[in-house]
Amino acid sequence: MSTATPAINEPAYAPAGPPPEGHRARGVLALARFEARELLLQAPILLTFALYVGYVALRLMGRDGMDDYPVLNTVDRQTQMEPLLFAVAVFICCNAAVLRSRKSNTVQQFDVLAMEPWRRTLAHVLSVIPYAVLTALVVVGAFGREALKPGAIGHGSVGELAIGPLTVLLAGVMGVLLAVLLPFPFVPILATIPFYLLIVVASAAGDEGRREGWLSPVLFPAQTGGDPVPTDLLGRPAGWHALYATGLCAVLACVALLRSGGRTRAVKAAAVLALAVTAAGAVGQFSLDTKGLDAARRTAVDTPQKVQSCTKHGRSTYCSFDEWSGVRSDWAEVVGRVRSAAGGAAAQASLTVRQRIGIGDQVEVDSALDPSSTPGEVTVGTRWGGNRVPEFAVGAATVLVGGSEDMTTQELCDDARAVTVMWLVLSTDPTPMDTFRNVRLSDSVSGPGQVLAPTNGLSLTGPQTTVIRELLERPRAAMTARVKAHWTELTSARTTTAQAARLLGVEVPKEAEKCEE
Repeated sequence: MSTATPAINEPAYAPAGPPPEGHRARGVLALARFEARELLLQAPILLTFALYVGYVALRLMGRDGMDDYPVLNTVDRQTQMEPLLFAVAVFICCNAAVLRSRKSNTVQQFDVLAMEPWRRTLAHVLSVIPYAVLTALVVVGAFGREALKPGAIGHGSVGELAIGPLTVLLAGVMGVLLAVLLPFPFVPILATIPFYLLIVVASAAGDEGRREGWLSPVLFPAQTGGDPVPTDLLGRPAGWHALYATGLCAVLACVALLRSGGRTRAVKAAAVLALAVTAAGAVGQFSLDTKGLDAARRTAVDTPQKVQSCTKHGRSTYCSFDEWSGVRSDWAEVVGRVRSAAGGAAAQASLTVRQRIGIGDQVEVDSALDPSSTPGEVTVGTRWGGNRVPEFAVGAATVLVGGSEDMTTQELCDDARAVTVMWLVLSTDPTPMDTFRNVRLSDSVSGPGQVLAPTNGLSLTGPQTTVIRELLERPRAAMTARVKAHWTELTSARTTTAQAARLLGVEVPKEAEKCEE
């Protein structure tokens, strides 16, 4: 019996040729899933994502009254800065993942694999997508919680909401690209500093209204704490910027693939398409009509009645920008409550509540609005809830007592009208002493203090504060009857605080009147 043996120079197997394209795609996806799981095991990824989620959860749980009325065109921008630390971790870990074989000295073993180097690079790029999706889920959850509140104001922008996840995706792609171009482990650390400085400079340019600032893929939204403005006055090309950032992610990914040897028709076509998308997004960001925007802002500040709609509730009219139309009924409730404690003609007065904004060097500023000189007009801002409710009540009571808001520009040192205004505000409030404390700048219920309002507040002296506190300690029904019975005297500029105390049956303060400077 003989056994056939192959010749020495004859190969033991015949080459099977390259695997089918479908098998290659499945191989890339399998490697991408493996690399995504490996990233999940990295401590920086786990720690920063936990910090990111924890910070968002704490912010959502930290509530005050104004959180019940979130302005959604500011909420969507809050989601952009929160994932930045997580993006940095993804950037560093993706770079380390590509360099893992070099660090372990196993690069040569890849030569015996059927998968080309550019496909391995593609797998690393695809491994970032799950983390961008996770970021998107956090963003949607945080924004959705605010948007579903009954008092939510306005609407958000998909373009603004997309920036957070795109930042994470871009960071991962940049980490892969840097590993292909500069395969050294210290490069990501050095690159983080100039990238951060670029973002800061671009954000400053964007805040100043310069279009070139939007060429940065990431912008820190201005966090001035200023009052919100209508969405169409922001001048933020959010949709175009999201398209630009998406195209930039694709361009950098294609550069990494081409640098790794992926010069196939599909990769070249994808690179051309990505460049076209990036260019379209960049051009779209510069297409904003700045002159028209400036004119619209001036109109909204100087003559808001031209761009507002109005609703009538009872005897009064409530005018606002359209995004705030749902809050008008809340304004009407406060006006009705304050007016129920008034007497004379004020009990039947017709007021016009007008929403006003202020725009300075930046669009959203915390500016003090000048009192309106129009008789019967009450100013309301763009924030509502919390302390803004009693502040608005002060403004409404001022108009009911003095006829217009510019009463606050007069000297009210020894004037009963300041006492009457505060009585209207506090006598119908469910927690008058707490509200009295919160509405005063000094957070106290004794001595002189400034009372906040949407425009100029009231400056209360120590004796006026004492009289108000004494009134709140008496039975409300009886004191309300006294106020209405002596309404003419209590709303006269000639009536002093001491005379008001006698009319209302409370002890006259002994200390001398002295206005707070």
